[in-house]
Amino acid sequence: MVKKIIDKESGKVTERSVMNAITIDSVVFGFDKGSLEVLLVEHAEGIRKGEWGLPGGWIHENESIDNAAHRLLADLTGLDNIYLEQLKAFGEPNRFPLGRVITIGYYALVKREDYNIKAGFTASDAKWYKIADVPNLIYDHNEILNYSLLNLRTRVRQAPIGFNLLPEKFTLFELMQLYEEILGVEMDKSNFRRKILRMKLLVPLDEKQKDVSHRAAQLYEFDPKIYEKLTKKGFNFEF
Repeated sequence: MVKKIIDKESGKVTERSVMNAITIDSVVFGFDKGSLEVLLVEHAEGIRKGEWGLPGGWIHENESIDNAAHRLLADLTGLDNIYLEQLKAFGEPNRFPLGRVITIGYYALVKREDYNIKAGFTASDAKWYKIADVPNLIYDHNEILNYSLLNLRTRVRQAPIGFNLLPEKFTLFELMQLYEEILGVEMDKSNFRRKILRMKLLVPLDEKQKDVSHRAAQLYEFDPKIYEKLTKKGFNFEF
């Protein structure tokens, strides 16, 4: 759009082209059967019809960007009442083919079993993809996803946010798998067990896995008070 601007040096009013196109795109991570996953949507209309991308869209003129992020995610995937954290803005001049558009990236960690995914609005489908199986996405959405993954890898070393991806009760092996998936490394089982138990973050339960073909492992849950303390204080979660 063209806007009238007062030149600081001359004091004269000049006309200049300025930005007025801003969107939201959200990276939603889940964890299922030992694999880190991301929620993607298939576009039902527009220039990218039939292609996959991150859930997102335009901001209404009279809503905040946080409200827009929640509204778009609920409309496109059925996800509602989840915690979204803002990443950063992505604004390469050629990221959108029909004109200059800046997008604000958000990301979230959700327990998959707590939500039913249902495509709607401008999405014809919505489903989870393993990180290793993510296809070529529209625009710069692969870049946004990669940036979000790097951010997640940094955050899980500083705070126990990875527990937001696990069910309420989990095994030490499932926890180790989660961190292996996020960090992209292979861990020593005994070393991981020793270090994680030393943190006093987990509460051992008088329960074991059910309906498994192998030897049933003990179940744990995290201590909410320790979790809250370490989330605020921060810590070194290196393995």
